[in-house]
Amino acid sequence: MSAAMVLLLIYLPAIFAVSILGGWVPRRFHMTHTRTQLVMSLVAGLMLGVAFFHLIPHAALAKTAGVDFAMAWVMAGLVFMLVLLRLFHFHQHDFDESHANCSEGAANAHSHGHAHDHSHTQPPGGPFTWMGLLLGLAIHTLVDGVALGAVMRAGTGSDAGILGLGVFLAIFLHKPLDALSIETVLAASGQSPRRRHWINLIFSLLCPVAAVIFWYSVELSPADGRILAAALAFSAGAFICIALGDLLPEIQFHSHDRGKLTLLFILGIAIAWAIGVVEPAHIL
Repeated sequence: MSAAMVLLLIYLPAIFAVSILGGWVPRRFHMTHTRTQLVMSLVAGLMLGVAFFHLIPHAALAKTAGVDFAMAWVMAGLVFMLVLLRLFHFHQHDFDESHANCSEGAANAHSHGHAHDHSHTQPPGGPFTWMGLLLGLAIHTLVDGVALGAVMRAGTGSDAGILGLGVFLAIFLHKPLDALSIETVLAASGQSPRRRHWINLIFSLLCPVAAVIFWYSVELSPADGRILAAALAFSAGAFICIALGDLLPEIQFHSHDRGKLTLLFILGIAIAWAIGVVEPAHIL
C-alpha cells in the first residue's frame, strides 16, 4: 500500500466525521454568529493559500500540461463555482437570529447598507429552500472530493512529504460549516430529525466517495497527467471563487470584529504557505 493511499485512508474518515459533527452541533450547542464568522475567515485564507501555493503550481508545472493549460482550467473552475453560487446561493453558513441583532449593539448590526442588500436569514420557503441548498452543496462537495483525489493520485510517485495536507485541511475545516447550513435549513423547513440525520449522513459520504472514485478512475500515464493537472487547476479555481466570492463577502462588513477576522484570514494563508514545508515540491 502506497504512502498516498495510507494518507487518503486517514483523510477521508476524518472529513466524514467532521461533516457528521457539523450536522450534529446545532442540535446540542449554540453556534454564535461571531464564532462562525471567525471560522469562515480562517477557512477563506486557507482556501486561497492552498489554491495559490499548492494546486496551481502543481498543475502549472506538470510536464504534460503547462501554465496556459492550467490557468484555463483555473478559470473554468472559478466560473463553474460562481454559476453554482448564483443558481443555488448555497453557502448560507449563519442562520442564527443573533445575525440580525449582534450582541455587540445595534450600531454594529453589520452595516450592510450602501448597495449591499444581502440577507442572511432567508425564510425556508424563499430562494434558500433546503433542496436548492442541498443540491448546490452536494455539487460543491463532489468538487472537493475530486480535488483531494487528484492531489493524492498525482502524488503517488512522490516519496517525501505529507501529500494533500493543504487540500485536506481546507476541506476538513470547511465541511462542518456546510453540514451546519444543511441541518439548520432542514430544521427550519420542518424536516424530521430522522430525515435530517439521513440527509447529513449521505452528504457526509459524498466527498470521500468522490475522492475514492477519482483515485481509482485515473491511472498515472502521460495522458492522464493532463487530467490530473486539469483537476488540480479546476479545484483551485473553485477554491478561489468560494473564498473571494462567498466567504469573504460574508464577513467583510463586520467592522466590530475586523481585527480578529483579518488576523485569522492572514493566519489561514500562513498555514497554507507553511504546509509547503511538509509537502513535496512537485507531484506531477
